[in-house]
Amino acid sequence: MAPRDTTGLRGLGLSSAQAVRAPVEVALVEPEIPPNTGNVARTCAAANTPLHLVEPLGFRLTDRHLKRAGLDYWPYVDVTVHRSLEHFLCHMEGRRLLFFSKKGCLDYDAFSYEPGDCLVFGSETQGLPAWLLEAHADRVLRIPMDSAHVRSLNLSTAVGIALFEARRQLKEQPSRIRPQAARPL
Repeated sequence: MAPRDTTGLRGLGLSSAQAVRAPVEVALVEPEIPPNTGNVARTCAAANTPLHLVEPLGFRLTDRHLKRAGLDYWPYVDVTVHRSLEHFLCHMEGRRLLFFSKKGCLDYDAFSYEPGDCLVFGSETQGLPAWLLEAHADRVLRIPMDSAHVRSLNLSTAVGIALFEARRQLKEQPSRIRPQAARPL
């Protein structure tokens, strides 16, 4: 069975027809906190970046906190919901998946991103499964932190850091609407 099409998320005003193919994509595996996912969705809208949500989710897609964090940007996010991690991995077969974890050995800013990469993040409390990180150790990236007192970064912060580094490397410029020049009267 194919992933649920974004048209099934009408409550959020999502439409796959509005998506523009981006050089990278973002995936959240079993996110738990609605405002984090809403903030990630807003970042994806700003960067014209497709977002994959992998169930089970720790909230309903109709959650008011999710909608509030995404503000009125939900119509500009291409969201695909996958029923399981295995389903997501099958759907993304042939794509290069980059897994983000504090357990990674490769720094995110020293890694060479390629068009078509998908940046994959785990849940706020569990991260990504150990078996997945072990199976793809050559693609587990970390965002270094200087303080031993901080266990992890906020999920939406980590996504923003990684996404914009990938975009910087790929020299992707966001599409902008240019105002029309004023016409003489």
